[in-house]
Amino acid sequence: VQLVESGGGLVQAGGSLRLSCAASGFPFDDYGIAWFRQAPGKEREGLSCIKSADGQTYYADSVKGRFTISSDDAKNMVYLQMNSLEPDDTAVYYCAATLSVLSPWVFQPDLYTYWGQGTQVTVSS
Repeated sequence: VQLVESGGGLVQAGGSLRLSCAASGFPFDDYGIAWFRQAPGKEREGLSCIKSADGQTYYADSVKGRFTISSDDAKNMVYLQMNSLEPDDTAVYYCAATLSVLSPWVFQPDLYTYWGQGTQVTVSS
């Protein structure tokens, strides 16, 4: 099982980045894939989730309207388009997979079975 994130980097405030998550080794269509982030000294924060089976999406209030999650089921890929980035968005971003996408617990990290290694996003002011 592998989840591999890519697309992080350094960007100025107001800029955009697109993160990618490549999934392999598990039945992609059965899982929900989410993006989390963790900044130094802070708890891991759930940002967005997409259910592969029906395409339903979920967003945290902190990123609603700025971030967009999407998937390419044929390629087992999930993307996070991040616009209007702010210095507070600086963190390591992770993708994770779960069989249990249940509102309102969508962003409970303990429900996620598989995790990627993370990709660093740094937003300069």
